[in-house]
Amino acid sequence: MFDLNELSLPELKKLQKDVTKAIENFHERERRAAIAELEVVAKERGFTLAELLNETAVKPRKTVEPKYANPANRSETWSGRGRKPRWVVAALESGKSLDDLAI
Repeated sequence: MFDLNELSLPELKKLQKDVTKAIENFHERERRAAIAELEVVAKERGFTLAELLNETAVKPRKTVEPKYANPANRSETWSGRGRKPRWVVAALESGKSLDDLAI
């Protein structure tokens, strides 16, 4: 090794940059090695790694058309799914029904 105290500031900055790059390269090599190992295991079981990863991927949700709109501000809408917006809760508490808010 060498004594860091003997290096100049530009030399220390270059060393820091080189170390950061070396760490990134190390992580990339490890990632590639892990992928290669996983491909071997998948192949042994009769799959490709892509097949296995596609099965576990989260499928995008379908968008749902809004069913209800805020009478005071028609740009605020709700599909009827999930948690009720505050304006829906307030309307229901004031005696309105969901049919009154329907688009």
